[in-house]
Amino acid sequence: MNNVIEIKNIIRDFKLGTETVHVLKGIDLNIERGDYVAIMGPSGSGKSTLMNLLGCLDTPTDGNYLLNGQDVSKMSDDQLADIRNKEIGFVFQTFNLLPRTTALDNVALPMVYAGISKTARHARAAEVLEDVGLADRMDHRPNQLSGGQRQRVAVGRALVNKPSIILADEPTGNLDSKTGEEIMGLFDTIHKAGNTVIMVTHEEEIADHAHRVIRLRDGLIESDTRNR
Repeated sequence: MNNVIEIKNIIRDFKLGTETVHVLKGIDLNIERGDYVAIMGPSGSGKSTLMNLLGCLDTPTDGNYLLNGQDVSKMSDDQLADIRNKEIGFVFQTFNLLPRTTALDNVALPMVYAGISKTARHARAAEVLEDVGLADRMDHRPNQLSGGQRQRVAVGRALVNKPSIILADEPTGNLDSKTGEEIMGLFDTIHKAGNTVIMVTHEEEIADHAHRVIRLRDGLIESDTRNR
Protein backbone atom coordinates (compact mmCIF):
# COMPACT_ATOMS: atom_id res chain seq x y z
CA MET A 1 0.00 0.00 0.00
CA ASN A 2 1.34 3.38 -1.00
CA ASN A 3 -0.48 5.64 1.48
CA VAL A 4 0.24 9.37 1.47
CA ILE A 5 -2.07 9.79 4.50
CA GLU A 6 -2.61 7.39 7.40
CA ILE A 7 -4.86 8.49 10.24
CA LYS A 8 -5.39 6.32 13.31
CA ASN A 9 -8.08 7.01 15.92
CA ILE A 10 -8.05 10.79 15.46
CA ILE A 11 -9.97 12.62 18.16
CA ARG A 12 -10.49 16.39 18.21
CA ASP A 13 -12.15 18.07 21.19
CA PHE A 14 -12.75 21.79 21.67
CA LYS A 15 -13.25 23.53 24.99
CA LEU A 16 -16.18 25.92 25.05
CA GLY A 17 -16.17 27.56 28.47
CA THR A 18 -16.58 24.72 30.94
CA GLU A 19 -17.88 22.31 28.29
CA THR A 20 -15.90 20.00 26.00
CA VAL A 21 -17.29 19.55 22.50
CA HIS A 22 -16.30 16.25 20.85
CA VAL A 23 -16.04 17.08 17.15
CA LEU A 24 -14.06 14.10 15.81
CA LYS A 25 -14.68 10.93 17.76
CA GLY A 26 -12.04 8.45 16.61
CA ILE A 27 -11.46 8.49 12.85
CA ASP A 28 -9.36 5.93 10.95
CA LEU A 29 -8.53 6.85 7.37
CA ASN A 30 -5.96 5.89 4.75
CA ILE A 31 -5.58 7.80 1.49
CA GLU A 32 -3.38 6.37 -1.24
CA ARG A 33 -1.01 8.43 -3.37
CA GLY A 34 -2.84 9.56 -6.50
CA ASP A 35 -6.32 9.15 -5.00
CA TYR A 36 -9.15 11.64 -5.68
CA VAL A 37 -11.33 12.00 -2.58
CA ALA A 38 -14.38 14.07 -1.70
CA ILE A 39 -15.26 14.58 1.98
CA MET A 40 -18.94 15.29 2.56
CA GLY A 41 -21.30 15.65 5.48
CA PRO A 42 -23.91 17.99 6.97
CA SER A 43 -22.96 21.10 8.96
CA GLY A 44 -21.43 20.07 12.27
CA SER A 45 -20.36 16.64 11.00
CA GLY A 46 -16.68 17.48 11.50
CA LYS A 47 -15.60 17.80 7.86
CA SER A 48 -13.96 21.25 8.25
CA THR A 49 -12.17 20.09 11.41
CA LEU A 50 -10.91 17.01 9.56
CA MET A 51 -9.79 19.21 6.66
CA ASN A 52 -7.84 21.46 9.06
CA LEU A 53 -6.14 18.41 10.57
CA LEU A 54 -5.30 16.94 7.16
CA GLY A 55 -3.89 20.33 6.14
CA CYS A 56 -1.74 20.59 9.29
CA LEU A 57 -3.59 23.79 10.25
CA ASP A 58 -4.55 22.10 13.53
CA THR A 59 -3.38 19.14 15.62
CA PRO A 60 -5.53 16.34 17.07
CA THR A 61 -6.42 15.99 20.75
CA ASP A 62 -5.46 12.33 20.44
CA GLY A 63 -4.50 9.83 17.74
CA ASN A 64 -1.83 9.70 15.04
CA TYR A 65 -1.51 11.30 11.63
CA LEU A 66 1.22 10.11 9.26
CA LEU A 67 1.74 12.30 6.19
CA ASN A 68 4.21 10.71 3.79
CA GLY A 69 5.42 8.52 6.64
CA GLN A 70 6.05 11.45 9.02
CA ASP A 71 4.03 11.67 12.24
CA VAL A 72 2.70 15.24 12.09
CA SER A 73 0.26 14.84 15.01
CA LYS A 74 2.84 15.88 17.62
CA MET A 75 4.75 18.56 15.67
CA SER A 76 5.36 22.13 16.81
CA ASP A 77 3.74 25.08 14.98
CA ASP A 78 7.01 25.85 13.15
CA GLN A 79 7.41 22.25 12.01
CA LEU A 80 3.77 22.20 10.85
CA ALA A 81 4.28 25.44 8.88
CA ASP A 82 7.25 23.84 7.13
CA ILE A 83 5.25 20.67 6.32
CA ARG A 84 2.32 22.76 5.02
CA ASN A 85 4.57 24.67 2.66
CA LYS A 86 6.35 21.60 1.29
CA GLU A 87 3.68 18.91 1.30
CA ILE A 88 0.27 20.56 0.94
CA GLY A 89 -1.29 22.80 -1.69
CA PHE A 90 -4.42 24.63 -0.48
CA VAL A 91 -7.34 25.88 -2.58
CA PHE A 92 -9.97 27.88 -0.68
CA GLN A 93 -13.51 28.92 -1.55
CA THR A 94 -12.53 32.59 -1.17
CA PHE A 95 -9.34 32.30 -3.30
CA ASN A 96 -7.17 34.03 -0.62
CA LEU A 97 -5.06 35.95 -3.14
CA LEU A 98 -2.97 39.03 -2.34
CA PRO A 99 -5.01 41.86 -3.92
CA ARG A 100 -2.17 44.17 -5.01
CA THR A 101 0.02 41.39 -6.39
CA THR A 102 0.12 39.98 -9.93
CA ALA A 103 -1.06 36.46 -10.75
CA LEU A 104 2.60 35.50 -11.30
CA ASP A 105 3.69 36.71 -7.85
CA ASN A 106 0.61 35.21 -6.16
CA VAL A 107 1.51 31.81 -7.60
CA ALA A 108 5.20 32.24 -6.71
CA LEU A 109 4.44 33.09 -3.06
CA PRO A 110 4.92 29.59 -1.51
CA MET A 111 8.38 29.47 -3.10
CA VAL A 112 9.39 32.65 -1.27
CA TYR A 113 8.95 30.77 2.01
CA ALA A 114 10.88 27.82 0.57
CA GLY A 115 13.85 30.14 -0.08
CA ILE A 116 13.92 29.73 -3.89
CA SER A 117 15.58 32.45 -6.00
CA LYS A 118 13.38 35.03 -7.74
CA THR A 119 14.38 33.88 -11.24
CA ALA A 120 13.57 30.24 -10.46
CA ARG A 121 10.32 31.30 -8.73
CA HIS A 122 9.10 33.27 -11.72
CA ALA A 123 10.06 30.52 -14.18
CA ARG A 124 8.14 27.87 -12.21
CA ALA A 125 5.14 30.18 -11.57
CA ALA A 126 4.93 30.98 -15.31
CA GLU A 127 5.00 27.26 -16.13
CA VAL A 128 2.16 26.56 -13.66
CA LEU A 129 0.03 29.48 -14.90
CA GLU A 130 0.36 28.06 -18.40
CA ASP A 131 -0.79 24.67 -17.07
CA VAL A 132 -3.94 26.22 -15.54
CA GLY A 133 -4.74 28.18 -18.73
CA LEU A 134 -3.65 31.67 -17.63
CA ALA A 135 -0.48 32.22 -19.68
CA ASP A 136 -1.94 35.52 -20.97
CA ARG A 137 -2.95 36.81 -17.53
CA MET A 138 0.34 36.59 -15.60
CA ASP A 139 0.66 40.34 -15.01
CA HIS A 140 -2.98 40.87 -14.02
CA ARG A 141 -3.98 41.56 -10.44
CA PRO A 142 -6.94 39.72 -8.85
CA ASN A 143 -9.36 42.65 -9.42
CA GLN A 144 -8.60 42.41 -13.16
CA LEU A 145 -9.58 38.72 -13.24
CA SER A 146 -12.93 36.91 -13.21
CA GLY A 147 -13.86 34.60 -10.32
CA GLY A 148 -12.93 31.53 -12.35
CA GLN A 149 -9.57 33.04 -13.31
CA ARG A 150 -8.88 33.92 -9.67
CA GLN A 151 -9.57 30.32 -8.66
CA ARG A 152 -7.18 29.17 -11.42
CA VAL A 153 -4.50 31.40 -9.90
CA ALA A 154 -5.25 29.83 -6.49
CA VAL A 155 -4.97 26.34 -8.02
CA GLY A 156 -1.66 27.32 -9.62
CA ARG A 157 -0.37 28.54 -6.26
CA ALA A 158 -1.41 25.20 -4.70
CA LEU A 159 0.55 23.27 -7.35
CA VAL A 160 3.70 25.37 -7.48
CA ASN A 161 5.74 23.53 -4.83
CA LYS A 162 4.77 20.11 -6.26
CA PRO A 163 3.05 19.11 -3.00
CA SER A 164 2.10 15.58 -1.90
CA ILE A 165 -1.59 16.51 -1.64
CA ILE A 166 -3.92 19.21 -2.97
CA LEU A 167 -6.56 20.15 -0.38
CA ALA A 168 -9.55 22.04 -1.72
CA ASP A 169 -12.21 23.49 0.59
CA GLU A 170 -15.49 24.09 -1.32
CA PRO A 171 -13.42 25.09 -4.40
CA THR A 172 -16.47 26.07 -6.46
CA GLY A 173 -18.46 27.66 -3.61
CA ASN A 174 -18.05 31.23 -4.91
CA LEU A 175 -18.47 30.43 -8.61
CA ASP A 176 -21.47 30.10 -10.92
CA SER A 177 -22.23 26.54 -12.08
CA LYS A 178 -20.60 26.87 -15.54
CA THR A 179 -17.36 28.29 -14.08
CA GLY A 180 -17.52 25.70 -11.29
CA GLU A 181 -17.61 22.91 -13.88
CA GLU A 182 -14.56 24.44 -15.63
CA ILE A 183 -12.66 24.48 -12.34
CA MET A 184 -13.64 20.86 -11.68
CA GLY A 185 -12.37 20.01 -15.15
CA LEU A 186 -9.07 21.55 -14.08
CA PHE A 187 -9.03 19.41 -10.92
CA ASP A 188 -9.70 16.31 -13.05
CA THR A 189 -6.66 17.21 -15.20
CA ILE A 190 -4.52 17.79 -12.09
CA HIS A 191 -5.55 14.40 -10.73
CA LYS A 192 -4.78 12.67 -14.06
CA ALA A 193 -1.30 14.19 -13.89
CA GLY A 194 -0.72 12.09 -10.75
CA ASN A 195 -1.65 14.48 -7.94
CA THR A 196 -3.53 13.36 -4.82
CA VAL A 197 -6.64 15.55 -4.55
CA ILE A 198 -8.83 15.84 -1.43
CA MET A 199 -11.79 18.22 -1.42
CA VAL A 200 -14.49 19.16 1.03
CA THR A 201 -17.80 19.86 -0.64
CA HIS A 202 -21.53 19.79 0.15
CA GLU A 203 -22.51 19.50 -3.53
CA GLU A 204 -23.17 16.02 -4.91
CA GLU A 205 -22.34 17.02 -8.50
CA ILE A 206 -18.93 18.28 -7.38
CA ALA A 207 -18.32 15.10 -5.37
CA ASP A 208 -19.17 13.08 -8.52
CA HIS A 209 -15.81 14.16 -9.96
CA ALA A 210 -13.96 12.34 -7.17
CA HIS A 211 -13.19 8.62 -7.33
CA ARG A 212 -13.94 8.08 -3.64
CA VAL A 213 -16.52 9.76 -1.39
CA ILE A 214 -16.15 9.80 2.40
CA ARG A 215 -19.25 10.91 4.32
CA LEU A 216 -19.01 12.13 7.90
CA ARG A 217 -21.82 12.30 10.43
CA ASP A 218 -21.51 13.36 14.08
CA GLY A 219 -17.71 13.18 14.07
CA LEU A 220 -17.45 9.67 12.61
CA ILE A 221 -17.09 8.21 9.11
CA GLU A 222 -20.58 7.11 8.08
CA SER A 223 -19.58 5.69 4.68
CA ASP A 224 -16.51 5.41 2.45
CA THR A 225 -17.36 4.45 -1.13
CA ARG A 226 -15.33 4.24 -4.32
CA ASN A 227 -17.03 5.46 -7.51
CA ARG A 228 -14.50 4.03 -9.91
